[in-house]
Amino acid sequence: MISPAHHLAASPLAWRFARAAALGVLCVAFCTVKVHAATPQSDSTLQVLHWWTSASERKAASLLAARMADEGITWRDAGIPGGAGIGAGKVLKSRVLANDAPEVTQIIGVSIREWADLGFLLELDKVAAANKWNTSFFPTIQNLIQHRKHVVAAPLGIHRINTLFYNKKIFSTLKLSPPENWDELVTVAARLKAAGLIPLAQSSEPWQVATLFENLILAEGGPEYHRELFVKQNAQAVMDKRFAHALERLRQMKGWMNNPVDERPWTEVVKQFSKNEAAMMITGDWVKGELNDGGFVTDEAFSCTAMPGTGKYHLYSVDTFSMFTNDYSRIAAQEKLARLVATPAVQADYNAVKGSVSVRRDADPARMDSCARASWNAFAQGAATQAPSLVHRMATDETSKDAIIAVIHRYFIDATVSPADTQARLVAMYKTFGNNKKQNL
Repeated sequence: MISPAHHLAASPLAWRFARAAALGVLCVAFCTVKVHAATPQSDSTLQVLHWWTSASERKAASLLAARMADEGITWRDAGIPGGAGIGAGKVLKSRVLANDAPEVTQIIGVSIREWADLGFLLELDKVAAANKWNTSFFPTIQNLIQHRKHVVAAPLGIHRINTLFYNKKIFSTLKLSPPENWDELVTVAARLKAAGLIPLAQSSEPWQVATLFENLILAEGGPEYHRELFVKQNAQAVMDKRFAHALERLRQMKGWMNNPVDERPWTEVVKQFSKNEAAMMITGDWVKGELNDGGFVTDEAFSCTAMPGTGKYHLYSVDTFSMFTNDYSRIAAQEKLARLVATPAVQADYNAVKGSVSVRRDADPARMDSCARASWNAFAQGAATQAPSLVHRMATDETSKDAIIAVIHRYFIDATVSPADTQARLVAMYKTFGNNKKQNL
């Protein structure tokens, strides 16, 4: 069966026209809201749409809700299940089309500017100026939340996607050290298999496979090559031997996983790791939050290091809230929420639960555990060491992301697809993307 993302990739003109039509409908819906908007009384109730539905994510959301309550704001929860926010994105679009947009929504990465282009998002310039966001946040964060010189999102935390989690007890028993490069990772995996253990916990869910692959790309070529591939979508970069090498390594790593590799939510993969059924995981540091919530203490039951070969780099995703204007009755509450989530105290408490790290340059590393401290310090080195995650919406638009993931996933699940086949398919896709962008100018 051809996946929806693959079908879109195979019909580029169709999805471009569909996207343009959808945006037109959204604009019409928004204009209708503005025309009929009255001068309302202030309302302190905010519905918050997000995809934090695991145990640790719910705990982080509850922490924010409690802080809001202290400020006289009521959080109406609208959590949508689905890894990587896939379901939440669809629900948001349908609700906007139905003229029922939530007051607050978790929108991240490139999607922020796409919604801002349509005029939906509340400008938070006053909040940003009053709280000196331009000097408090890392430059990458400041750039992410701005659109046409206006602040349109409030940042919550930074996730490091290139994180390797390892079971401390298993590694200690087998006298293994955390791997720092590919050769060491291969050796560790071989030792684990010889001991009758599954080296790597992994799902065949498309976004989880692609997350592992972009880790391999980062290890092969660093942030600059990662950007050439997924931000600039350079067809020549796809034909680079580093891309083929990453594909070959992805297939090699498949031999370190369950046989067969089943499709499971990330929370189920975490359970496999926590039950000592697999010795390592390579994914985002939200896993740490989930493990901690389950009673597994960082640096005792497990620890983490960077994906081998990426120790100096930070493959990042940033959680952000944007505010939909709707009838303007909740602007005071929306601005209060934006201010609140960026304060030093909330940043420290929220990110400690979520597994992420603060967006603030003045955060105190001494309050962080070893995994968080390594993440925050790596991100603080600046743009040269940072790579925006493809899978987690930092690198490109939603449609391009889905199409790229579909190509990588097909290679992963079908052993008859060669690296050369995958490269050719992606090159053709990138050329189509480029042609469509020129036509839309």
